Amino acid sequence: MVSHVDTTVADGPEARLKQPEARFRCVWQPGGMRLLIVEDERRLAASLAKGLTAEGFVVDVVHDGAVGLRRAADHDYDLVVLDIMLPGMNGYRVCSALRAAGDETPILMLTAKDGEYDEAEGLDTGADDYLTKPFSYVVLLARIRALLRRRTRGGSPTIVLGDLTVDPAAKVVLRGDTEVEVTAKEFAVLEHLAVNAGLVVSKGQILEHVWGFAYDGDPNIVEVYVSALRRKLDAPFGRKSIVTVRGAGYRLATDGG
Repeated sequence: MVSHVDTTVADGPEARLKQPEARFRCVWQPGGMRLLIVEDERRLAASLAKGLTAEGFVVDVVHDGAVGLRRAADHDYDLVVLDIMLPGMNGYRVCSALRAAGDETPILMLTAKDGEYDEAEGLDTGADDYLTKPFSYVVLLARIRALLRRRTRGGSPTIVLGDLTVDPAAKVVLRGDTEVEVTAKEFAVLEHLAVNAGLVVSKGQILEHVWGFAYDGDPNIVEVYVSALRRKLDAPFGRKSIVTVRGAGYRLATDGG
């Protein structure tokens, strides 16, 4: 989902983003992709998080460089939006530390510094893209989508478990030759279970991966989505692929059930 409304951020770093209002469907969908925003301008960070959440992303926000580094190192993100001028540790050092640790998560640097040397330094430390404030929300979203498409094409291989196929790139689920229609959140839950097929995945792990670490709603939402997946993936085909491990979580059968 993208906006076709001009949402340019004006008047410098403290300006607020206008949220997209009109929307149209596009081919690529974010599904349950998880983003980390490391931005100390709290109003800007909140506006970005609100807009990207409305697009279907799971978004976590921190306001300190050192905290951002720990968060990115300890959790599995699909992309990091990283400001340069941060308390605790600047964005250059955060990016460099992640790359030195072998973390290849796409990084989009977001900064008020617009000199060509600043841009070069950001890219040289390992950033994948660079966007200068003030910026257009439409351009930011397009840059994020482009980075995620590039990453998806190069990774996230199709997962085949018996006759159950989960394709992260195409966001397609097949039971044999039959395509099973699932929602974006259902796909995100299923993908997380499929990546960990044969292992017990706790409700908390699913919540954090699909809804974000700051989710404070009813944790039983996981049960709702697991039940929906069972109705779509198992019941029509006489299978039992998702097993409830009482008191521990859920396990997806390695043979697809």
